[in-house]
Amino acid sequence: MNLTFIFEATVLVGAPIELGDTARGRGRIIPILGGTVAGPRLSGRVLAGGADWQTLRPDGVAEIEARYVIESAEGVAISVHNAGLRHGPPEIMAKLVAGQSVPPDSYYFRTAPRFEVGDPRYAWLGRALFLCQGVREPNCVRLKFFEVS
Repeated sequence: MNLTFIFEATVLVGAPIELGDTARGRGRIIPILGGTVAGPRLSGRVLAGGADWQTLRPDGVAEIEARYVIESAEGVAISVHNAGLRHGPPEIMAKLVAGQSVPPDSYYFRTAPRFEVGDPRYAWLGRALFLCQGVREPNCVRLKFFEVS
């Protein structure tokens, strides 16, 4: 099994909408404002209008479920459903939740994205599994996408 880098996305995010404590943990919705996509197999932009639904569990793990659309350089709309986990030492996670910068290697942030697209030029996105490594910054999330082969 190998991981092949396919693209990096810089996703601009807005202020969290706090849902408060729910049965599963503290709920938050993070609006997606736009962004860029660049890489050897896909380039374009992240469209505004998506969001990242998060549950901050009592054990300190953030369950992440982001849904948004990438528009390729050719104008092809690609739906992204990116779910995963983020966790680390309590002091690091508190800084992330507060919107502060922390070293990327001080916490775990991994997702398993799925793509949906109708254009045959990008059908390969629906025929493979992908993994993603994330870094949370104060006003954006940087995501590196890898194809599993």
